[in-house]
Amino acid sequence: MLLAGGNAIDAAIAALFALSVVEPMMVGIFGAGFINVRLANGQHHVIDGYATAPAAATEEMYTPVADSGPEYLKTAGDLSSIGHLAVGVPGSLKSWTEALEKWGTMPLADVMGPAIRFAEGGFRASEYFHDSIVELANVIRRFPETASTYMPGGEPLKTGDHVDRSDYARTLRAIAENGPDHLYNGPLGAIVCDFLGRNGGIITMRDLAEYRTVDRTPVRGEYRGYELFGPPPPSAGGVHLIEMLNMLEEFDIAEMGFGSAGSIHLLLEAMKKAFSDRNRYTGDPDYVEVPVDRLIAKHHVEDFIDGLDMEKASPEIEPGQGSNESEHTTHVTVADADGNVVAATQTINELWGSKVTVPGTGMLLNNTQAMFDPHPGNALSVQPGKRVTSSMAPTIVLRDGQPEFAIGLPGGVKIFTSVLQAVVNLVDHRMSAQEAVEAPRVWTQGQEVEIETGISEEVRSAVAAKGHRVIPVTAVGGGMNIVRFEPGGTLSGAACWRADGHAVGIGGGFARPGARFKPLAYGPETSPQDDVMPEQEPVSDEPGEPGESPGRSNGEGGGERS
Repeated sequence: MLLAGGNAIDAAIAALFALSVVEPMMVGIFGAGFINVRLANGQHHVIDGYATAPAAATEEMYTPVADSGPEYLKTAGDLSSIGHLAVGVPGSLKSWTEALEKWGTMPLADVMGPAIRFAEGGFRASEYFHDSIVELANVIRRFPETASTYMPGGEPLKTGDHVDRSDYARTLRAIAENGPDHLYNGPLGAIVCDFLGRNGGIITMRDLAEYRTVDRTPVRGEYRGYELFGPPPPSAGGVHLIEMLNMLEEFDIAEMGFGSAGSIHLLLEAMKKAFSDRNRYTGDPDYVEVPVDRLIAKHHVEDFIDGLDMEKASPEIEPGQGSNESEHTTHVTVADADGNVVAATQTINELWGSKVTVPGTGMLLNNTQAMFDPHPGNALSVQPGKRVTSSMAPTIVLRDGQPEFAIGLPGGVKIFTSVLQAVVNLVDHRMSAQEAVEAPRVWTQGQEVEIETGISEEVRSAVAAKGHRVIPVTAVGGGMNIVRFEPGGTLSGAACWRADGHAVGIGGGFARPGARFKPLAYGPETSPQDDVMPEQEPVSDEPGEPGESPGRSNGEGGGERS
């Protein structure tokens, strides 16, 4: 899209549609997410495209299996997480197309073109793709339409196998021709609702027709001269990221050094405080009062700072109601030369969502209902139209009023704590973009502490000696990516090792008006004044008449510029 002259919004939306083809276990048009946008004119927007509970949802629609402990959010028969009753009203397609219409420059059909080509031609399964099927193969087998695509013959697709997404290609082509109303007010929605209704689901055409995205004002904070813009509630990401940075700003983290026992202890204590506040306050602002201004105020963390003991862990906090946020999400960060920046985190919640594919559409459905509290009477209990709380933290950072970097990742409740560490890596430890996203991470929500094994055993032991219950892990959070604005007007990008991910940079541009092409080599019949390449016979390895190439009649194609 950028090479075709599009802007960052065109490119981000095209990438999300393409990811819905090649990473269907993470993201899809029947999903949910947040898009953080900074426009070249300096405006900031967050498009809340999170899923909502259907109008027929009730606080008693699921039967909880436990009133406390790790199974607090689990429901009898896994009805809130697997199958047709687990599906929430989707926001992804509407938020993607609305962002494109508001701030993009290209037609929807052009932006969706690459995704349609990928779906029509299929693609080769990566090792990561294969592993994702294997992880849930026994559940996928219960849903014939999903199994036929990703487990043909009853076995998971192997690395290198062709993935056939031709059904989804037809769905995307219809949306490209008819717009998002093909789902929200049209025949695709009718197909989905009819299928769900016949199988115990409760989403109706009215639910789809009445779904609305919300253009929210980003939550804003400051850290050592940098301005941060993140998603506000119902996302917890932006609020508690800023809250933790307010705590850290009072300490000389650079002097402590990256990965030291002292700096890790400080990070963990800040995370405990943030999760304590999250458990108490954060929810859908249409249903609960969230004191955002108080939570992000500098004075809010004064008691934390006064009571911090750098040699001793504070008491573990109660786990609260927990979270069923999945780590299986996806994130895209895009910036263009004009200063448009997009950070978009999107999901169908758990790996492979509800595991339900609507026959004939190739469309996997979300399981965002799993994120609600199945117990009645609580802030996160199921209610019609309610959005669940998310930890997504697509973040855009400015300095002196200009973009400095944009960042995000998947990872459920580990998202905003991972963004916190990347910000500290960049600002305090002066890391490069690649170093910042790949550096070892830590995490806690107030109980046990996860520390990646990239941190030495000696340091992990020193953290444990302060009273933290340390668990070594391979990875904390998902694959992070970043775009950074470098001195001199250049951009750099990076993606980390924790998931499939790539950084792509594009330079150059279009010819200036009046530019003329001058060939580099001239034959006997041409001169530098000729604005054509010398006539040449096409070369072919295919059998046929001399000079004939596949797909062209003899002699055509000579003199083409490339």
